[in-house]
Formats: sequence, structure tokens, C-alpha cells
Amino acid sequence: MRTRNLGNTPLEVPVVTLGGNVFGWTLPESDSLRLLDAALDAGLNFIDTADLYSRWVPGQTGGESETIIGKWIHSRGNRDRVIVATKVGMDMGDGKVGLAPSYIERAVEDSLRRLQTDHIDLYQSHQDDAGTSLEETLRAYERLIQQGKVRYIGASNYQGPRLREAMETARRAGLPAYRALQPHYNLVEREPYESDLAPVVAEYGIGVLPYFSLASGFLTGKYRKPEDTHGRARGGSVGKYLNPQGLGVLAALDVMAAEMSSTPARVALAWLIARPGITSAIASATRVEHLADLTGAAELTLDARAIENLDRASAPLTAQAV
Repeated sequence: MRTRNLGNTPLEVPVVTLGGNVFGWTLPESDSLRLLDAALDAGLNFIDTADLYSRWVPGQTGGESETIIGKWIHSRGNRDRVIVATKVGMDMGDGKVGLAPSYIERAVEDSLRRLQTDHIDLYQSHQDDAGTSLEETLRAYERLIQQGKVRYIGASNYQGPRLREAMETARRAGLPAYRALQPHYNLVEREPYESDLAPVVAEYGIGVLPYFSLASGFLTGKYRKPEDTHGRARGGSVGKYLNPQGLGVLAALDVMAAEMSSTPARVALAWLIARPGITSAIASATRVEHLADLTGAAELTLDARAIENLDRASAPLTAQAV
């Protein structure tokens, strides 16, 4: 599988990252372990999760995904073959939220315990914390890196100006800088990433790991009318795409997939992987057979005409109006 360096680091990661948000949510533990085995066998050795996953499920408190991944790593003895990314900062309840140093230091220990490892390859601020200075947060991460508990740090859900401020703070204070960014970005939702964040990541050489790379499954083509969303865990998330522009994107994907003897999901991921600055596209799977689209996308190269057609079909409405 193709790999790329994660930003300005020597860490090589596959161009598709396995999303761990489904573990313990739409995928029970036994099925999650089986899927993780198959993913690693297929070369998908970069796994992204968060301490929050999956607190939104009734009866769960967060940490379920990390716990399952930790059981898998421990039982298989494969930590040296796996690249693990997780996140901190979202509301875990009982005041456990934000990026204050005291909380980060406690949260990382909880994640390490659940993951059954002594280090996290990529530790990410899950969201910005306006109540904590950027320097304080980066100094907390510096201590974790010095202690060997974290290798690299990243950010998620930041706005462009705040990300630039964080990078300048790191430079000015001689602190570790964010090496990766996780933005919401895919073929059917190109803004605000392209106008707000892409210039910043290009300026500082930050690796980009888009989440919702398949738009909650919409770009697989399985949701084409409102009734397709009924009874689906992500059904409420994809209804917003059932409009002329979203369906136009699916139509363009259908054409490209037919021409390339591929699938809409593979083409959509290949488009994302080909975007400037993108390091690895995050995509989850709930069945082992879904992994074929992830691995297939990693090997699929779109020609200039295919990219131009998809660019045109997915152009944000504001750009189309210009």
C-alpha cells in the first residue's frame, strides 16, 4: 500500500487510515477484533480513534473504541506493527473537557491504559479550547513527548486563523508544533477546508488526515433517496446530501467508477488522496468486505480528466456562481 510521510516527520503512514469510531458503536467488540485483523493483513496499519468514542451511545461513557483497540493490540502482540492516533479535548462528562495541561496529563494516562500501550504515535487536540492558552497546551504536549508517551501531536476541528496562531506560538516559544490536521473534508463538502485551512497547512507543511472522507457513507452510493436512510445509524447525517448537488456528485462518481471498473467509494477516496497536501484519508468499515474499497482506493490513480470532472461536479455552490 502506498505511504506518505506525516507532515514534517519521518513517520510513514498509509494513504488510507482506518477510522475507529465504529468500534463499540455500530460494530460489536468481537466483530471489531475480526475487522482489525483483516485490516492489518491488508496493510491498513494506521488506526485513528478518540477518547470520546462512543460516548454518544446510551449507556456508554467514552473510551469504548480505545478499549477494543487496546484488547486487540495486547492479544495479538502487534504494537510494533500498528500506528495509533487518538484525541483529547471533547467533553467526556464530569468536567473532563478541554486542553488545560492538568487535564491533558490525566487524559493521556487514561488513553494509554485503555490502549494497553506505553506510547501514542499521534496525539491530537480534538477541538480548540479558547479558555486555555495555546502555549500552555503545547507545553503540556512537550512534556508528554519528552516522557516518551507521545511521538507527534496534531489538531482537529481548528479554524485557519487559530491553527496559524498555534503554529506561530510553537515557533516563537520553541515548542512542538502540530504535525497533522484532521479536518472535515470530502468530495461533497469541500468548504470551509479549501478556503480556510488549506492555505495554512500548505504554509507550514502540516499533514492532513480528513475525516468523514466518505461523507458518512453517502459517497459509497448507498443513499440515493430519503427512504434509504431509514433505520441506519448514520441516516440522519446523510439526509443533507440528498439534494441536486449531492446527487450530481454521485452521478459523476457512477460514471467514473464504471469507466474504471471500480466503485464510487474507491473513486471518492482516490480523489481525496490526490488533493494537494492530503496525507491520508480516514474511512471506517463495518464489514470485512468493506475493506476492499479502502485498499482499492489506495492503489487507484485518477487521471487529469477524471479529477477535472469530479472537481466540476463537486465545486462549492459559491465557486459555481462566480
